[in-house]
Amino acid sequence: MLSRVYDALPLKVERAHGVRISTDKGEFLDTFAGIGVLAFGHTDEKTIEAIKEKIGRFSHTSNYFLDEDAISLSQMLLNMSCGEGEVFFTNSGTEATEAAIKAIRKLRRGKLVSFEGNFHGRTMGALSLTHSPKLRTPFEPLLPDSIFLPLSGRVFEEFARNNEIAGVFVEPVQGNSGVYPLPEELIEAISSMKEKYGFLIVADEIQSGLCRTGDFFAYQHHDLRADIITVGKAVGGGLPLGAAIFCGVRPFAIGDHGSTFAPNPVSLAAGKSVVERMDTTLLEGVKIKGKHLRLGIEKLAWVKEIRGRGLMLGLSTHDPARIKEKAFDRGVLLNVTGGSIRLLPALNISIDEIDEILERLDFGG
Repeated sequence: MLSRVYDALPLKVERAHGVRISTDKGEFLDTFAGIGVLAFGHTDEKTIEAIKEKIGRFSHTSNYFLDEDAISLSQMLLNMSCGEGEVFFTNSGTEATEAAIKAIRKLRRGKLVSFEGNFHGRTMGALSLTHSPKLRTPFEPLLPDSIFLPLSGRVFEEFARNNEIAGVFVEPVQGNSGVYPLPEELIEAISSMKEKYGFLIVADEIQSGLCRTGDFFAYQHHDLRADIITVGKAVGGGLPLGAAIFCGVRPFAIGDHGSTFAPNPVSLAAGKSVVERMDTTLLEGVKIKGKHLRLGIEKLAWVKEIRGRGLMLGLSTHDPARIKEKAFDRGVLLNVTGGSIRLLPALNISIDEIDEILERLDFGG
């Protein structure tokens, strides 16, 4: 029997394509794309072709062999972020967080700062920086010198003046908490204090990165220079892959860190097929579609607040569970997290598909 850690939907998936999932209970429109994993929707043809081509040659070789796709994908990620640096591939976003923690521990002494509402993963190191007491408490004690601060620039500045900080973990848009962008004054304070004290900044872009918010990475909407960028979800094209992008720092020597499976050749091929299509044209489309989606949501009587950027939106309502159930009855799958509805549709969703979703969600207050 499976370990019961997930509350699965009462559906049996038969096939899926784009934003449509065919099940034993009919067809549903998917508004969260595998929780932000499927940037180009279900069964994307180019991703499938890349997977077939690679697995037809080899599926796994171990880290004793250098895969050409690892080099190509690394350069793509660097081009989208800091230009120069190096990339350590992992099997998931939470493993990318672990790599970031390990890198900081090697490079600097001091405290690891996270913020109220942050989510960075569920493994023991990542969990030490995930704010939710519900998730953390059963597994304590966790990493020492991990601190959670309120979302206040003033509080952060005071803490930085009185404590040695090794690294600051920033989730530019707090996804699991219900899609809450960080306050601009907090980001400004972090940037200012970094100039003075030299701590490292980790931008967690596992959910908000790779064009999701209308820029390559969400931190790029701000005047923020990240030393480490963590990615996951969409970077593998639906297969397990994550990465820590190191900008201006080289924390690991041979033998310092590693993984049997990462980077898996097939995951690399899928990821490369996805990331190579992430360009300014896609970004412009995300902005246009995000605006269209937001304008439509504003007309829905049950929505009380809209947050987020691009195609990463959080919706507040009086009873999200009831809204999720009503949407299900109308053939729309909604994701509820942090007491809000989180929308993470495929980045190539069409305007007509957005309108179809909005029409089905227009069921009064």
